[in-house]
Amino acid sequence: MTETSKTEHHPQHVAVAIPGSVPLVQPGLTCWRLEHAGRLAPIVDAAPYFRLLRDALLRARHSVLFIGWEFDTRIKLDPDAPLPGLPDRLGPFLSALVERRPELCVRVLQWNLGLIGTLVRGVPPLHLLNWIMSRRFQFRLDNAHPPGAAHHQKIVVIDDALAFCGGIDMTNDRWDTHHHKDGDPRRVRPSGRAYGAFHDATMAVDGPAAAALGDLARERWRRATGERIEPPPSASPDLWPRQLVPLLRDVVVGIARTEPEYHGRTGVREIEALHLAAIAAARRAIYVEGQYFAARCIGEALAARLREPDGPEVVVINSQRARGWVEEKAMGAARQRLLAYLREADQHGRFRIYRPVTANGAPIYVHAKVLIVDDRLLRIGSANLNNRSMGFDTECDLVVEARSDAGDATAVSQGITAFRNALLSEHLAIDASTVTAALTRSSGSLIQAVEALRRESGRSLLPIEAPFADGKPLRHGELLDPEEPEPIWSMLMHALHDRFRQG
Repeated sequence: MTETSKTEHHPQHVAVAIPGSVPLVQPGLTCWRLEHAGRLAPIVDAAPYFRLLRDALLRARHSVLFIGWEFDTRIKLDPDAPLPGLPDRLGPFLSALVERRPELCVRVLQWNLGLIGTLVRGVPPLHLLNWIMSRRFQFRLDNAHPPGAAHHQKIVVIDDALAFCGGIDMTNDRWDTHHHKDGDPRRVRPSGRAYGAFHDATMAVDGPAAAALGDLARERWRRATGERIEPPPSASPDLWPRQLVPLLRDVVVGIARTEPEYHGRTGVREIEALHLAAIAAARRAIYVEGQYFAARCIGEALAARLREPDGPEVVVINSQRARGWVEEKAMGAARQRLLAYLREADQHGRFRIYRPVTANGAPIYVHAKVLIVDDRLLRIGSANLNNRSMGFDTECDLVVEARSDAGDATAVSQGITAFRNALLSEHLAIDASTVTAALTRSSGSLIQAVEALRRESGRSLLPIEAPFADGKPLRHGELLDPEEPEPIWSMLMHALHDRFRQG
């Protein structure tokens, strides 16, 4: 494929310059809304998430809204502790909840092309048809998107009182614990076939922040189905899972979106603007976890900071390779180009990219979408660092910022730092206190701390080798990672890739 010419159309990236004294998270610019949450907690990996979600669903009274890229009714919410008298698989469990509570309505909205994977894996079409015909358990498909785009949000809203938003899909190949044990017998697909270690993250919020996500979910439902859903009654019991310890309390949460232009609706690029503003404002360290590392605008912004003599360190946690041949062909090649570009810009040795491995050295697949800038900003969501997520697919992220005009900024800063250190402690299989001590010894250098703690064998982080620069600029989005609509045939390849092999 030829390089993009200077006359070729490029989508307009959102250049954001926000002074250091001004909050980064601003409605209408880098987020949709700012809302209060009485409690906020990141949840790392799907094993605790599925268990905590089940706990919350048991107390739902009026409304449960699932917004997802893909949805598999056969997954077990907690393979270690099934509940007496209730099914352990997701679909039958939700059906049982509806039967027990006549006032409860469960709605599931899935990207329409995600249904291909659902059917290929063996979910009975008649079972789905029963849901589609049901009044209190409604399963609908969302095709309100441009050709080639995907609805990629992963949101669950319960009674507008508790919501989860992040990167974890309610589907197979997601369940795993913090330990990421080799050969864990519980890490199997509904077909019985084993899959590899999997790292992911989501965020739980309550209060007005949860209600705002309810507004977003109801609007998605309206666009897809034409049905307007009324918000549930406000009087609900405390739905916060008893075992979930909040990272922060009484905090302001930003909700940032990506939405493509469609049928007269203006496109939304808040997530892109947020990332660019955060990268520009970073002082000491930018920490990233991502499924992909391929967004042209992000690469250019990071390169600009790496060229500065006193810019921030950049640490990226990424998968060894993308899943599936088609995905690796597109995203792997794009990452190689981006790494070459950053290697050329990294004149001061402040960039590292690592891959996590199990105790036996097997790759841990990174599906989390996390951005942490200094002790100032934490973002967890559905958006990947690829071109699609910046402007073409439908995404939703939650972000919290240490800001003097919204609560206890010191507590937020401490929470952000603690969470970043906890993530590193998981990847390095050590205590978070050991990470904190290493950072103290390195005078706050994230790279020096990681290099001092990681090992070449056993559970650890290993470098991903960056290729030498080829002197070429980053390419305009292409094939499966477009910055604008792609051909219908490549869209179908994206939907179908690797599904038949997954079982």
